[in-house]
Amino acid sequence: MSIGFLLLPNFSLLALSSSVEPLRMANRLSGQTLYECFTLGDPGNPVTSSSGLSITPELTIDQAHKLDAVFVCGCNPLQADGDHRVVRWLESLACRGITLGALGTGTWSLARAGLLNGYRCTIHWENIASLREEFPELIISAELYEMDRNRYTCAGGSAAFDMFVSEIGSAHGSDLAAAITEYCLCDRVREHNERQRVPLVQQLGSRQPKLAEAVSLMEANIEEPISLQELAEHVGLSRRQLERLFQQYIQCVPTRYYLELRLERARQLLLQTSTPIAEIAIMCGFSSAPHFSKCYRDTFGLPPRDERRRALGQLQSNKKIGLSDGAQPTAASLHRTTFCSASAPV
Repeated sequence: MSIGFLLLPNFSLLALSSSVEPLRMANRLSGQTLYECFTLGDPGNPVTSSSGLSITPELTIDQAHKLDAVFVCGCNPLQADGDHRVVRWLESLACRGITLGALGTGTWSLARAGLLNGYRCTIHWENIASLREEFPELIISAELYEMDRNRYTCAGGSAAFDMFVSEIGSAHGSDLAAAITEYCLCDRVREHNERQRVPLVQQLGSRQPKLAEAVSLMEANIEEPISLQELAEHVGLSRRQLERLFQQYIQCVPTRYYLELRLERARQLLLQTSTPIAEIAIMCGFSSAPHFSKCYRDTFGLPPRDERRRALGQLQSNKKIGLSDGAQPTAASLHRTTFCSASAPV
């Protein structure tokens, strides 16, 4: 399958590399030419990334009609006035049935071209509010990535890695996807329905300093949770006032928000360390392992023991296809890759 990445000025180098690397590793670890990647733009004219490093595109945009899929690498910060030439070009690709996608603010370019109407899409949390205001008809989520038929969008950054590994798993099997994550030293691939963690400061701005202070206290007291009454006293509010602030600005009662903070910390420990589950329960402020297990299952859909076993199973699945940290690529895997047919998903 051949994929082109259109580089807009000030594109995110992190999002681009997070997309290309899992595709490269799919070729290497499978010993087959599964994917071929190209950068698009004006050949001979380097495009500078937001980090200051430049890449010279390999293909012109006029050659993109030969590709199976095209992803727009959005600029950072977002440019209010888009390139009309890019919009018209994207429209022509859509007419040819080419799969289209976006990394980060690239979603804005697809929206300008009217190519996300009727599709679920996402963008970096910093741009969600403005995208909703500009395109109220769009179905915009705050999730890490969305893969809706032949439209692929992600929040950018490392979310691009999760999206492409997920697609590789769908197209070529979970064993290969697991091998890629292990080789890239990634403890797990996040699911598409995991929401972006929007910083509270971004949600609230400077409007509610006491609410931000309360959340900071929660984050600092995971192992020994403090009561809601103590929390309210620390920030100089009544318990009822604090509850109203949480409901108004976070749409959640403070006790639930606190519980989810502790469970998220527990999940990190569960998936990234070998600490016994009973110890994790104590470290995250739960009175007993059974109580922790129940809360965890209610929130994440499976008990902590099963989640850890599933994560270990993904890592061990490499052994089924004969791969290890020291595995060497075959000769075929060193060749340039080819994307699937035009009708296949990215």
